[in-house]
Amino acid sequence: MNGNYYAIDIWGLIAALVMVAIAAGISETMRMGVGRTLLWSACRALLQLCAMGFIMEYVIRSNNPWLVLLLVAFMLIAAVQITLSRAKGVPKGLAGPVFLSLVVTMLIMISLVTELIIRPQPWYAPQLVVPLTGMLLGNTVSALAVGLSRFFESMKERRDEVDTLLALGATTWEAARPSIVSSIRLGLLPTTASLASAGIVAVPGMMAGQIIAGGNPIDAAKYQFMILATIAALTLLADSIIMLMVYKRCFTALDQYQPVNG
Repeated sequence: MNGNYYAIDIWGLIAALVMVAIAAGISETMRMGVGRTLLWSACRALLQLCAMGFIMEYVIRSNNPWLVLLLVAFMLIAAVQITLSRAKGVPKGLAGPVFLSLVVTMLIMISLVTELIIRPQPWYAPQLVVPLTGMLLGNTVSALAVGLSRFFESMKERRDEVDTLLALGATTWEAARPSIVSSIRLGLLPTTASLASAGIVAVPGMMAGQIIAGGNPIDAAKYQFMILATIAALTLLADSIIMLMVYKRCFTALDQYQPVNG
């Protein structure tokens, strides 16, 4: 134990990797086809986390607003790439809409949190802005990827229904709306589940970390609620914006349905 936290030695790290390897082995045995992906993702996560740890330490110590903004910009660009790599069956050329939706929603949410809720000094406080950006982006990326995949899949499943609605005089928005709603709902499921289970089934990491470090339990709970509430609002807003920007890709200039090739 070192101060208020327990350090993980090399053997503990190896044990964690072995657990992932066992899970990957089970996957290969059952022919799920995700074993190699799981192993690669685990190794990649370890390297990325270590690198981000050093980067965050440097940015926090330097307390330079330009470094904070540069790191946030890099995280946004990486979030776009990860979103598109996770989304299945989506058309090419969505990097711009995804980036725009993330930038708009992140600017709104970060501004609200820093100016109205926490009000840190200085406003760019790296120990707050950088981790908060990471937590918000991490959840939003998953929601966007699921939402995009579900939308285009739903439009293909509803092709006959969409053609019928258009033939009866419905607008492209009216024809696409059921798919938009179902994709947003699906993207919000993990967030609503987290809100419902927080404090009863799940003890969120940020709250637990503050309490372990000796922080006030009520303050820790307020911080965690702020994070969960912001994630919920951000997820809904980002999903809604991206759907408004991409649903027209399923229609021609003459408002006829056209299948989208992923």
